[in-house]
Amino acid sequence: MNATLIAVALALLSAVAYATAAVAQERLAARTGRGGLRRLLAQGAWWSTVGLNSGAALLHVAALKFGPLTLVQPLGALTLVAAVPLGARAAGRRPTPDEWRGTALTLVGLGALLPLTARGSAPDATLGTVAALAVAAVVLALAALLTLGRRGRGLGHAAASGLTSGAASALTQTLTVAGLALTWRFAVVGGLVAGFAVAGLLLSQTAYTGGLGGPLAVLTLANPLAAAAIGLVLLDERVHGGPAGVALAGLGAVVAGRGVVLLTRAAHRTATEPPPPESLPQARPEPLPATGPLMPAKVIIPAEPLTVTEPVLVIAPGR
Repeated sequence: MNATLIAVALALLSAVAYATAAVAQERLAARTGRGGLRRLLAQGAWWSTVGLNSGAALLHVAALKFGPLTLVQPLGALTLVAAVPLGARAAGRRPTPDEWRGTALTLVGLGALLPLTARGSAPDATLGTVAALAVAAVVLALAALLTLGRRGRGLGHAAASGLTSGAASALTQTLTVAGLALTWRFAVVGGLVAGFAVAGLLLSQTAYTGGLGGPLAVLTLANPLAAAAIGLVLLDERVHGGPAGVALAGLGAVVAGRGVVLLTRAAHRTATEPPPPESLPQARPEPLPATGPLMPAKVIIPAEPLTVTEPVLVIAPGR
């Protein structure tokens, strides 16, 4: 079977698992609020999401064994596509037209990228120890810059999570391609992968306290960008088709990005819209305090209608 087809199938399964875990993480974060990491660690449901993320990561690692970073990582955008119907089902509603349009654009954009990044054979390039440490230093510096800012804290954590996850994928591919021999490079790269994987999970959990749509979209875009940059610069990966292929790949990335933006806006709108009026508690008017027996009002009817034939000028006395 073609290595590219195997990589795509494994990446699709990984995206669905990641989406399921993301929806569960967002619901847990909404219940615990900010600063609730200790409470999350004490909940079995949170450890279930850890298991889902671990399973998705294993599928992703397997996909990297058969396909290059520039092919496997963009398919991570399907996590957001899968999270839309899953999140809508969990919220007891149907996907909106904007969500369907965003899904369609994302799929079309990714469909344009697949034939341009597919190699047909398994990857063979790996990162050396020095290159891996350099990648780790750059990613850590960018993650610190994003998470220490005061503005856009939730999105900053999501971007940092995407960067660390993309770097972890690039380093993981080095392990899968180079083999599992116990060497100094294996120990260094393996430790970096484990550290980035844990950091990405905790950063995403913090980002989801502000909702699912925006943080998941930023994470979905930052992840393949970081991995593709590493693949193109350090692993000698290329886009097929020459200048025309590069232009088509850029167009596909723009279309997919537009779809992600639509999904983000739709998710934010459905998360912030007020509940329907029938679901709101109806306030009952409080009875007026009774201070005594109620007396019927007297209605005075004049015997003859009053008529004014001339204007009357009333002058108030001055002080």
